Amino acid sequence: MSLRFDAPKRLRGEITVPGDKSISHRGVMFGSIADGLTELTGFLPGADCVSTINCFRRMGIEIEHDGSDVLVHGRGLHGLTAPADTLDAGNSGTTTRLISGILSGQNFPSEISGDESLSSRPMKRIIEPLSKMGAEISSTNNGCLPLSIKPAAGGLHGITYNSPVASAQVKSCVLLAGLYADSPTTVIEPALSRDHTERMLRGFGADVETGLGFVPTDNDSDLSKVSGTTTFSATIKPEPRLTGQRIKIPGDISSAAYFIAAGLIHPDAELLIKNVGINPTRAGIIKVAMEMGGDITLENRRTVSGEDVADILVCSSDLRGIEIGGDTIPTLIDEIPMIAVMAAKALSISNEDIIETIDAFKGVEHRIEFVRELNGVKYYNDSKGTNTDATITALDSFEKNVILLVGGYEKGLDMSEMRKHLGCVKKIIGYGAAGYRISHDLVNDPIVVTDLNEAVQEAVLLSKPGDIVLLSPTTSSFDQYSGYEERGRHFKEIVNAL
Repeated sequence: MSLRFDAPKRLRGEITVPGDKSISHRGVMFGSIADGLTELTGFLPGADCVSTINCFRRMGIEIEHDGSDVLVHGRGLHGLTAPADTLDAGNSGTTTRLISGILSGQNFPSEISGDESLSSRPMKRIIEPLSKMGAEISSTNNGCLPLSIKPAAGGLHGITYNSPVASAQVKSCVLLAGLYADSPTTVIEPALSRDHTERMLRGFGADVETGLGFVPTDNDSDLSKVSGTTTFSATIKPEPRLTGQRIKIPGDISSAAYFIAAGLIHPDAELLIKNVGINPTRAGIIKVAMEMGGDITLENRRTVSGEDVADILVCSSDLRGIEIGGDTIPTLIDEIPMIAVMAAKALSISNEDIIETIDAFKGVEHRIEFVRELNGVKYYNDSKGTNTDATITALDSFEKNVILLVGGYEKGLDMSEMRKHLGCVKKIIGYGAAGYRISHDLVNDPIVVTDLNEAVQEAVLLSKPGDIVLLSPTTSSFDQYSGYEERGRHFKEIVNAL
């Protein structure tokens, strides 16, 4: 499905954007291992952050969640309890990598899993430093999820870890494990990655020091001529007493990026984006936009809960091309698509050419992928929809008459949020190991069959001209397939053979 909107003649007003995702994750995690109550306002209630909440609930932490407000009843650094079953990180790499550092210091075993997409992402970058600290962490899937973590036989030891890449997730994982070590732990990076962890841990009472270093690349005796590279370090001391905090989470700069770009390239725009986090390790898009000639003003600059915050005033601008590289890239990695749009306008590429290029893009295979239209019925392959949030996104792309095919490997997912997004669904067909449970959790009268082929055949019998048949399974495929790719290809084969 494609939507096209006519551009407004004027673009004016004040807006706010959803809360910062990185800070939301950390607020729940650090609040859980602090003593007392942590109050979060402006929390981002997306599926990834909710995965973090669910993981800590399974370890005995009482967490009250009401939209963008969260109360975490922390139990202290050693207050977590053994989960009754596997911790499900959903599709959240942040949840997985940061929580692994905390789990490595616990006196109970644990296992972390995730959806099919997350299970293909590498975890060796955290397994290596945690193992050097003495953690007993292993993968049965070639360095990917699931991860098994056992209590460290001799406890965790403080180390100095030279990270080969600038990664906030790796740095945070090691620093969080350092809370439980027998001596200080230091992470050294080749460039400064996001520093939300260091800032927030200080606010909770941890002893965190940051600094610069220099690594020479030659042995010239004249120090004024020695070349080298600057490094960035963070050191944490173990066993602090963390205390619950009140944290106001600012708007996410990644969400604000769309409006920053719109305001700059529109011929008659003046937008005020209020309460946005402008942490220097995240706000590279502002620096780049200004260097491109963008008319941007940071108003009401302030520090809130340890983070730099401002209201961003954006006005129409004549942009010019610049070169971006080096240490700037980590500060805007999530905003590169919007910067590409800005660059296109700086090069005077017409809206028509941009739209034509976008229209020519065939989309990502297995992600709301149009397969064919037969007898007035359209078939879509969303086999990569391996969690509830992905299926919700797919459902929200359609208005009505959806026949939804769900099922696969049983992971015990909570369907409560997804039930709120079934307004476009006329029938649900469940299949596979999880088909019965998922479909009945969603509606009272689903159809349940054995496999995907039978699900498609049932959909054909039910469908009428104007209907949509959508495969968005909500869970992974391992009950009947090697991965979501094989499942998606099989669905397309079945549909194309009708």
